[in-house]
Amino acid sequence: MDLKQSHSLRLNDGHVMPMLGFGTYAPDHTPKSKAGEATEVAIDAGFRHIDAAFHQNEEKVGKAIREKIADGTVKREDIFYTTKLWTTFFRPELVHPALERSLKKLQLDYVDLFIIHNPLAMKPGEELLPKDASGNIIFDTVDLRDTWEALEKCKDAGLTKSIGVSNFSHKLLELILNKPGLKYKPTCNQVECHPYLNQSKLLEFCKSKDIVLVAYSALASHRDPNWVDPDSPYLLEEPTLKSIAKKYNRSPGQVALCYQLQRGVVVLAKSFSEKRIKENFQVFDFELTPEDMKVTDGLNRNF
Repeated sequence: MDLKQSHSLRLNDGHVMPMLGFGTYAPDHTPKSKAGEATEVAIDAGFRHIDAAFHQNEEKVGKAIREKIADGTVKREDIFYTTKLWTTFFRPELVHPALERSLKKLQLDYVDLFIIHNPLAMKPGEELLPKDASGNIIFDTVDLRDTWEALEKCKDAGLTKSIGVSNFSHKLLELILNKPGLKYKPTCNQVECHPYLNQSKLLEFCKSKDIVLVAYSALASHRDPNWVDPDSPYLLEEPTLKSIAKKYNRSPGQVALCYQLQRGVVVLAKSFSEKRIKENFQVFDFELTPEDMKVTDGLNRNF
């Protein structure tokens, strides 16, 4: 398989991950049905890597994938599907049942990648964000190495082909890598990454350990007021990015995605607009010059 031609990377466990993925996260104000419709549009546009999560839209996304298999657009093995272990399921005995639940929602036999959503264990139960009477989140005490061992068992059971992590720092990655009796290394670390937060140090560390960095919020367009200051800058309005885009007759979003691909970062592009979804996939037929890469690197503000 020509990885360059198929725009894929080989993971440290031998499996292959497409470098451009489609993110399916729908903010609260978006109807959940949108995620399914957008997934079908994305598969038609050429996306083969679909990134979702247990608590988001798995029924809708699973249905969209199955419909595209049924109509002959793709085979199951053409799709690289990622799901995540939510933070209330970190106790080792809850990991396998959590993945089984995702598979049931998806109506699939296996996922391609199962990752720890973020490194903060929360109180087990059906509540997504368990809170006490004062509205503070109730955390749980779980050793992430034990959670990781439970993920390894899911891989051995054939429920997932690969396993990885998300939102892990350099130190937390080392915690897993140095675990006594480690059977499988994390294949990837999915983190927020875009020109305003280019994660160059973490990327260098991940590359040195043969761990793929996967970028979410790659267009820095997430504006949820719970997380993002409304006065924060809009990456896609960044004059430097706009002038680079103009030079290549591309959009600033396409430049931001191409920038990641050229750094060897797997990048997730999220949009529910048909026009944008198609546009986001058109990033393999141009290349930024080393000079433009350097200028884009210079936009970093650890924001």
